This record gives sequence, structure tokens and C-alpha cells, in this order.
Amino acid sequence: MSADWFRRRFLPGGPLPAPRPPRPRASPVPYRRPRFLRGSGSSPGTADASCRPNARPVRSPVRGRALPWNAGYAEIINAEKSEFNEDQAACGKLCIRRFEFGVEEDQEWLTLCPEEDEVIGRELEASGQVGGCTALVAVTLQGKLYVANAGDSRAILVRRDEVRPLSSEFTPETERQRIQQLAFLYPELLAGEFTRLEFPRRLKGDDLGQKVLFRDHHMSGWSYKCVEQSDLKYPLIHGQGRQARLLGTLAVSRGLGDHQLKVLDTNIQLKPFLLSVPQVTVLDMDQLEPQEEDIVVMATDGLWDVLSNEQVARLVRSFLPGNREDPHRFSELAQMLIHSTQGKDDSPTQEGQVSYDDVSVFVIPLHNQGQGRSSH
Repeated sequence: MSADWFRRRFLPGGPLPAPRPPRPRASPVPYRRPRFLRGSGSSPGTADASCRPNARPVRSPVRGRALPWNAGYAEIINAEKSEFNEDQAACGKLCIRRFEFGVEEDQEWLTLCPEEDEVIGRELEASGQVGGCTALVAVTLQGKLYVANAGDSRAILVRRDEVRPLSSEFTPETERQRIQQLAFLYPELLAGEFTRLEFPRRLKGDDLGQKVLFRDHHMSGWSYKCVEQSDLKYPLIHGQGRQARLLGTLAVSRGLGDHQLKVLDTNIQLKPFLLSVPQVTVLDMDQLEPQEEDIVVMATDGLWDVLSNEQVARLVRSFLPGNREDPHRFSELAQMLIHSTQGKDDSPTQEGQVSYDDVSVFVIPLHNQGQGRSSH
């Protein structure tokens, strides 16, 4: 083989070029903020991270862009947990067709949410996306307010002399018995890696043979048992309060999506333990007879991580009476509630509480709204 033969068939020697990093797969749905925030300084197609880390701007609809019912809204992005705001809000009027339901149609509603959640799963798979979300929805229809919740957001009714929860938060801790019962009926879901039993603390090898407190799916209280080898596995539900996790991974027990979510470095799926069915609370507006300063506060978990129902109610009652003439008072109240989660010295709570999560808040006035028969 001649030198000319080599030259015709091979390139000159030298180091190989560095491999190009794989291009991230573009999402078929571009990042956007709520349409009603248009003009508030939030560019629909850009990341909110451009404004950080020196400031986390509170965004609210511009003055003159009224939401239905004159509701107020405000949001703030997380403290660099992710590039984008992970909350998403929507507000508008709906058109609902009237149906007369019978027994058969009523049964169909029982399977509607799981079926629609499966549709979401197929769409995510087809587009190469993964992920999930919780949902909190309020709809007013024919003199009634319907609040549906699947996840850890929260809605409360604040009146002059009353604070009423309109939703329950669904976490591994609050739905312990349902989750444990699933593991009891279908132990293969744990793949031999987890124990469904709950203990006051994480057990160690030294606890073998000792009597400890435990709870199972059929127990609302605690009892004693002798520790066995299987009890040393990682618990199905671990942690308390906001730190409670399902299979050491997820902090909520209801929501939509998450069909592909697995425990890290395993094939153990979390989806079988998650419910997509919301809890629905109905508020009769005619019986309630709302007064001028009666409102509903809807917010994501970032607000409730640092403020209790009573603290929010105190802030509402201290703000609204002195701002009756301000047509934008509900939007300003939403902004003030978010400001109260940022640990500022001039925060109304003056407790230095800080929420590093995304926070989204709706403030919905109820006065003179019960007479309407349209849906929102």
C-alpha cells in the first residue's frame, strides 16, 4: 500500500474534536405566564430568572385590566429552585351545557378524572415530556361556589368573624391510611424495598427485637410491635408535616400527571399511589349572604408554608377596612400577602418568615356576586 493510497483514504492525524453536548429537546409548549399578566413586565416567552438573584419581583395584572368579579392576583417566582415559575394560574368565564343526569351518567363522573389523567399521560408521552402538577379550582355557578382541590394548595373563606377552610391538603401524611392500604393490597408496588408500616422514627439494626410504636392502614392510633428485619426497610411514608415524603420522593398524594415518575435509581413507580380525584367543597352563596369584606383566598403551598389561615385572616381584616375606596384593593391585598412571605423588615407579620417557593395568590371578593347566574 503506497503513501498515496493512505492519503486518499485517511484524514491527517490530530486530536479528535470535542463531542458536542446533546441539544435539549425543545418543549412543544413554550413557557408562558398567565395571559392576564400581559403588560405587567412579564415577557411571555422569557424566563423570570433574568430578574434574579438580586430581586424576586411580585407580579400582578396592570391597573385597568380587571379580572372577573374584580378578583385580585399576584405571584412571585421561587428563589432559584428552578429557572422558571412552576406555578400557573388562569381566570375567565366558562360556558357549560346543561345535562339531565341519571344513575348511569352519575357513575361515569366517578371515572372521569382518572380517564382524563390517562389522556394527559398519553399526551406527555407522545410529546416526550415528563412531569405533573397539583390543581386548585374555584367555579361559581347558579349561586354556588365550587372549590375543587387535588394537591397541597389551599383555599379559605375569610369573613369579619370567621375563617373557614374550603379545601383540604392532600399529602402523604394526611392520606397515610389510603396509601398504606394500597401497599397492603398490592405489596408488589413496594418491590421489597419499602415497608408500609409507620414508625415514630427511622429504625436501625439495634432496634431488632425491641418493642416500638407503629401504625398500619387500619389504625388511626398507635400500637406496639417487636421490630423485625423487614421493619428496617425505608418507610413508605417518611417525615412529618411539610417534610413528609411518599417513597422518599413526592410531597403530595393527589394531582395530575407524574405517570413516568419513579423512585431514584429504581423502577418503583409512584403513580399507583397518586389520586387524580379532587375533593369538592360547595358554598351556597345565597345562604352565606356575603358582606362587603368577605373574600376567598386561594394560594399555592408557597404561601401556606409560612402563613397560617389565622395569620392570613388578620392581614385581610387589617387591610380591607382602610382601603374601601380603592378599586384595586384586592390586587394590592394579594401583593401584600406575598410580601408577607418574604421576611422583609416592613412585612405586616414582622416575623421574618421567608418562603423560597413559587407563590401564587388569588383574592376573590364575594359581596354582590351570589346573584349572578353565569359561571366563572
